[in-house]
Amino acid sequence: MHGPVSPGWLLVALCAATGAYCLLRMRSRVEEQRRTAGTEALMGFGMAAMAVPATVFTPPPWAWPGYAALFGGAALHALWTARADAHHLHHLVGDAAMVYMAVAMAASPGGHGGSGVPVLTGALLLYFTGYVLLSGARLVPVSVPGGAAPGGGRAVAWGDRPELVRACRLSMGIAMVAMLLAL
Repeated sequence: MHGPVSPGWLLVALCAATGAYCLLRMRSRVEEQRRTAGTEALMGFGMAAMAVPATVFTPPPWAWPGYAALFGGAALHALWTARADAHHLHHLVGDAAMVYMAVAMAASPGGHGGSGVPVLTGALLLYFTGYVLLSGARLVPVSVPGGAAPGGGRAVAWGDRPELVRACRLSMGIAMVAMLLAL
């Protein structure tokens, strides 16, 4: 996952900003926002930490098993919560991908990235590429009949705006594709 320095820092910034926005969403009055925001913040910050260029910081050998354990626990949580909300199946796939990347990094010499299992990497790339395309299509503006404001004319808090949530999910999907390509 540790590729060139400039794209690495851009990936770190994108993932950290997404994680920070998801933390802010945890304060939302909308229960649906709060339910998923914590998991998405963990994913954003975890991806940011994994994307730090190796020329700047090489994690100690215990970090990769720590990532695997952290995201393994998050995957179990996603599996449990997927009973009530199908969106958590996507979180399950994302957490499993993070576990897979952490194991691949731990298995590579020096922890600088390995090839992983090409079939599994390909399957994850296919899934996240499809997710990115679908998420991007959902951001296309839709005209509101009669020129009414979204939300029935009432003001929507910026942390509760569905297009911002979709944009954050899209950015994390793009970041996951980039990280899998660099694996």
